[in-house]
Amino acid sequence: MGAMHIDLWVVVMLVGLAIAFDFMNGFHDAANSIATVVSTGVLKPQTAVAFAAFFNVVAIGVFHLHVAATVGKGIAHPGVIDEHVVFGALIGAITWNLVTWWYGIPSSSSHALIGGIVGAVIAKAGPGELVVTGVAKTVAFIFVSPLLGFLLGGLMMVLVAWICRHRTPLRVDRWFRRLQLVSAGLYSLGHGGNDAQKTIGIIWMLLIAAGYAQVGDDLPPAWVIWACYLAIGAGTLFGGWRIVKTMGQRITKLKPVGGFCAETGGAMTLFLATTLGVPVSTTHTITGAIVGVGAIRKASAVRWGVAGNIVWAWIFTIPASALVAALSYWLSLLLF
Repeated sequence: MGAMHIDLWVVVMLVGLAIAFDFMNGFHDAANSIATVVSTGVLKPQTAVAFAAFFNVVAIGVFHLHVAATVGKGIAHPGVIDEHVVFGALIGAITWNLVTWWYGIPSSSSHALIGGIVGAVIAKAGPGELVVTGVAKTVAFIFVSPLLGFLLGGLMMVLVAWICRHRTPLRVDRWFRRLQLVSAGLYSLGHGGNDAQKTIGIIWMLLIAAGYAQVGDDLPPAWVIWACYLAIGAGTLFGGWRIVKTMGQRITKLKPVGGFCAETGGAMTLFLATTLGVPVSTTHTITGAIVGVGAIRKASAVRWGVAGNIVWAWIFTIPASALVAALSYWLSLLLF
């Protein structure tokens, strides 16, 4: 698509919509970053969100834009992207985010966006215009990221239990109240690094379609990068309080040592995925890690019914957002 095919006002409107999605992403996923550190009493909610927001933005200087490249150029062939596809993708993702936020369900903003892109592209040109490898690795990590979080969170719990086997519970609690600040910071760093890049990717996709960027560019414009990292930080700062209770206490009761292990396992998973350029769900990751920590203590410590309801939300995220995106694509043809 050349620049003459997409009016500047449409580009500006869609960039604004994408930034709004990024803010909502931070707002929606804030609970993932702060739930454990709040539920264990290490930080007060207001302090925790500021702490997480700071590390969300700091991530701009830590990670390469591999995830942004996957979203921007690795989910659909650039030639099929136009303003209608981007509009459909964003509306599909935003609608699913609003529904799950309203009902306090920890779903995936990331997979809602991927589902939105998939649905809008299929509505326009059919599945043949999707990049199979990009979609496949994203779908695969729907299962890999929570399982990896589960495994690493559980292993951390076993390792810590062995190291601290001769220490009193009071002393262990005091240590891990401090260490949880480190793990919470690392998790928020991974959250910002992976999630902000998804919005960078869709804006990059739009700019390529409009002729303001080239497919061969290594990086999008700097203003896109800064705007997205600042937006997700601002969203986190406002927080997603409806979901904190589900993540922090309804799945399993956490103490500082469990919070540290869950956050560390989740952070390791996010760092790996971001390095590999895979857009993953911070919600899936931290949920898997929390369940892993709870299961190591004893299986009955995990409220499997709550965890099961969350899994159903994961399963429906991509098809639900894809359906809304397809309908929104057709609507956009009437609007502009």
